[in-house]
Amino acid sequence: MSSADPTERTGPARPVEPPVQPGLVDCARELAEGGATSAGLVAAALARIEASRPTLNAFRQLRTEAALAEAAEADRRLAAGERLPLLGVPVAVKDDTDVAGMPTYFGCDGALPPATADSEAVRRLRAAGAVIVGKTNSCELGQWAFTEGPAFGITRNPWNTEHTPGGSSGGSAAAVAAGLVPAALGSDGAGSIRIPAAWTHLVGIKPQRGRISVHPHSDAFQGLTVNGPLARTVADAALLLDAAAGAHPRDHHRPPAVDASAAARRDPGRLRIGVSLRPPLTLTRNAPHPEVLRAVTALAETLARLGHDVEEARPRYGLIGLSFVPRATAGIAELAALHPEPALLDPRTRSALRTGTRLGGRIVRAARAREVRQHARIGAFFEAARGGSGHGYDVLLTPTTAAPPPRVGAFDRLSAWRTDLAMTSACPYAWPWNVLGWPGVNVPAGFTHDGLPLGAQLLGPSRSETRLISLAAQLEADLRWYEHRPPVRQDRAT
Repeated sequence: MSSADPTERTGPARPVEPPVQPGLVDCARELAEGGATSAGLVAAALARIEASRPTLNAFRQLRTEAALAEAAEADRRLAAGERLPLLGVPVAVKDDTDVAGMPTYFGCDGALPPATADSEAVRRLRAAGAVIVGKTNSCELGQWAFTEGPAFGITRNPWNTEHTPGGSSGGSAAAVAAGLVPAALGSDGAGSIRIPAAWTHLVGIKPQRGRISVHPHSDAFQGLTVNGPLARTVADAALLLDAAAGAHPRDHHRPPAVDASAAARRDPGRLRIGVSLRPPLTLTRNAPHPEVLRAVTALAETLARLGHDVEEARPRYGLIGLSFVPRATAGIAELAALHPEPALLDPRTRSALRTGTRLGGRIVRAARAREVRQHARIGAFFEAARGGSGHGYDVLLTPTTAAPPPRVGAFDRLSAWRTDLAMTSACPYAWPWNVLGWPGVNVPAGFTHDGLPLGAQLLGPSRSETRLISLAAQLEADLRWYEHRPPVRQDRAT
């Protein structure tokens, strides 16, 4: 274990009854009604973060002094009658997100200069009144479904600290699941919001490409990566999505605006939902874990009970993986090449850099050119006539992952190839929607018999966030998953 890991020196942990922390919507309402102060909420969040460092290690950097000063200013603005959607509410952002005055490490080791300006998403969060308390841990350049590395140690799952919260937005997921902050921004290039949301019992929204700006990266990871929210409830996730959404003038992708919060309050109507338990093309033959299949099947039965038409389905993915690999590795190569000390990068990162360099240029352009045909092929699942009905499916339901959260250290000392195989086996479901650029929502799907969270994806065609959010909210009202919270673990002396 790395000496940078603050969990290394702790003893066993014992669970205690967790206090109920207000969500994003509740915090905003309490502040607007005068039932709380921003100074109080921000100070409490910072205290929880510090107390959790030995056990969870969710944060890479904190803005303690700046956040407290911004909270005091928010209280002055609130007292003067100003109202904004998130005025005075503490939130967190991921380690790949530029915050002025802080380095953007993106999980890497080494000395990096501070960002000179906020990213567009952070600028919009600030414009909505949010107080950014810090930046959450991410694995190196967002490549893996675990959040561990020599630069910051191990980020652990609040539900069971022997397990990973997932990745690459694992720090954001751990922070929200443990109630350190009411919501956090993550990013998703191959499931990096949805996977940790599934493994920490959260709602995680991968929005339509361009919904939330990735500027200063005009086309992050060759168009695979988007920013999105992680929260305990659909309404909280929708509120953060609304606050962060919008394009920068230089952005390539500009979908028309949506009102996610309104969608969370709206009945979805009766939908035709296809359920697909088979993974897309993978490099492994491993079957999904039986408890994953049980959980997603139970969720499908709930959707049928709620009045939807639910049936087994089989989308035609084609050879979509041939488009994903060049785009993903080229994206890693582009970022890795900018690191001032490449020898500090993980050997697996350096391997991806070499692969991405070989697959760049003409090959990655050809991979991106296939997207139009992929939209048509997979879009037929939602649009094509079936048996002469003239109506395709409205939503696709799949597992979010094929396995429960692995133990921390499970990927240690694996080669790049074996790491990729292990991740493909555990997480084969999420990445096709990154190739397509379409929206998806992870919803909690229950727990394994030993208490580890599982998730399911609601997937839709282009620009279908509002439908997916409305359906997720209907499920949440029935299943009330937000009532289940992880234990707080207090350290014992060794």
